[in-house]
Amino acid sequence: MSLHFENALAEWRECRAEFDLALYAAYERAADACRDALLNERGRSAGIDPLSLFMGSDARAYAYASEELVEHWARYPRVTFARFERIWIAQREVEMYG
Repeated sequence: MSLHFENALAEWRECRAEFDLALYAAYERAADACRDALLNERGRSAGIDPLSLFMGSDARAYAYASEELVEHWARYPRVTFARFERIWIAQREVEMYG
């Protein structure tokens, strides 16, 4: 494996690990704020894992989210990995290049 690819992979893993921490923190904050009422009836009937609403597409997340969770996301926006990664890269560039 090339050194360039190894470095890129290491950075991606670091970013992903930080995202996972942020994702679980967002989930816990939402669960507390919504008193664990994260799924709507459709989500409960389908056996959706509430944590999965914090990953993947907005369309799926909002299709199964409770009203309380949608209101929570209005105050504390849901952050996808793609958005987190863009922010993470921008912050690293500022740290590296000022």
